[in-house]
Amino acid sequence: MELSEQELGRREALAKLREMGIDPYPAAEFPVNAYSDEIRANFTDLPTTTDEEGNEVPGVATPENSRQVIIAGRMMSRRVMGKASFSELMDSRGRIQVYIQRDCICPDDNKDLYNVVYKKLLDLGDFIGVKGYVFRTKTGEISVHAQELCLLAKSLKPLPVVKTDADGNVYDAFSDPELRYRQRYVDLLVNPGVKETFLKRATIIRTMRQVFDEAGFTEVETPILQQIAGGASARPFITHHNTLDTEMYLRIATELYLKRLIVGGFEGVYEIGRNFRNEGMDRSHNPEFTCMELYVSYKDYNWMMTFTEQLLEKICLAVNGTTEVKIGDNVVSFKAPFRRLPILEAIKEKSGYDLEGKSEEELREIAKKLGVEDTEKLGKGKLIDEIFGETAEGTFIQPTFITDYPVEMSPLTKMHRSKPGLTERFELMVNGKELANAYSELNDPLDQEERFIDQMRLADKGDDEAMVIDHDFLRALQYGMPPTSGIGIGIDRLAILMTGQPTIQEVLLFPTMKPEAK
Repeated sequence: MELSEQELGRREALAKLREMGIDPYPAAEFPVNAYSDEIRANFTDLPTTTDEEGNEVPGVATPENSRQVIIAGRMMSRRVMGKASFSELMDSRGRIQVYIQRDCICPDDNKDLYNVVYKKLLDLGDFIGVKGYVFRTKTGEISVHAQELCLLAKSLKPLPVVKTDADGNVYDAFSDPELRYRQRYVDLLVNPGVKETFLKRATIIRTMRQVFDEAGFTEVETPILQQIAGGASARPFITHHNTLDTEMYLRIATELYLKRLIVGGFEGVYEIGRNFRNEGMDRSHNPEFTCMELYVSYKDYNWMMTFTEQLLEKICLAVNGTTEVKIGDNVVSFKAPFRRLPILEAIKEKSGYDLEGKSEEELREIAKKLGVEDTEKLGKGKLIDEIFGETAEGTFIQPTFITDYPVEMSPLTKMHRSKPGLTERFELMVNGKELANAYSELNDPLDQEERFIDQMRLADKGDDEAMVIDHDFLRALQYGMPPTSGIGIGIDRLAILMTGQPTIQEVLLFPTMKPEAK
């Protein structure tokens, strides 16, 4: 591996430190007791005093009358002025200035710690530990006056130095998406706001769990390696289990296992975990993604719509302090309630096409006019789905429940109680994309078996996303499953919405990428 001049210099500094008996990667605990944000938040100026002439004089900070702190982090900047210098230290909560004076941190008989180590052998990006006291500089900046300083970890690669001029223009920014996503560790260090996005993502999941737990639902874990890729219409990743000598699939959904738990007596269960689909990658899709699925006994899709809009309103408030969020040029409001619109009415409203009562061939002709490809492989449900995607889906900016899908589109959904040929299902559209999918769950085992058989017929026609028959799930249903409502919410897409980010890659710490060129 060819090293740059700066990297060679850092390795030489590393060797010199070791020659001086300084361990550049010490193992001992460093007892941090303070952080940059709370140091500033809790700082109070010393009381003023009066001089001999009766003038008020600001209090002078000393080790005896000021707060003693122990902090650690990366050295992000340094200004050396002879026997004194200022450094900016970045910890996990922000940045704070450190004042370093040679005579304070070095014994009288050893000035090398400052003159050689600090001025020459330490580099920006190194982790340092500082023990000292808090004071305010003459320019008014709250800082830490170092009394002890030690190296905690040597950085062998220089951080990108992002510069901003007096007019606010940014130079040498670490902004190339390819580099940012591959080297997220650097992106988090040098680009303000990136870490905040992922802290908000954590708030989304934490708030969701809190709402579910307070409602009495139980968080569970179901298999990721499965012998049948069921619970959704998607192409799976396939692997081989050597001991069992059988093909296995990375799960595409958690639905069928969670419903087994409803059969087994749980009243409400949820799982937040990874799903995997061997499909396309773009600004809103990643092959592995985080999904939440929730199933609640004795509820229907009407109850689930109300619960969902209340859940999202609470999450938006927790993340942003308001029910509104700006996404590109749009301001989206998560204030409940949301609009509810049947899918066939949505298509008619947005395109003028009335699909009510249309045959499969009539739907195929309309789809062809709209530019849908490979229509011969698609059944009636997929054709309606494609027509909706072409004409209506991208137009729903404000949260809208699209309801009452045709049965051909919904093999796991209960038939509509009053609309023949339709099911009790909704998808939640926000900012032109699907965010959630929910049903009044089908619990008739004989009906479910027929639906699975219909899916296999679609597979025979060439639909590689059609569901396969899960015989064990059918057996579970035959023991009886109570009326149940279920929902799946894409956590990554929810994070995109709640943080106002443009792509899924911005809310995944390590998105899937092409292999890096050697």
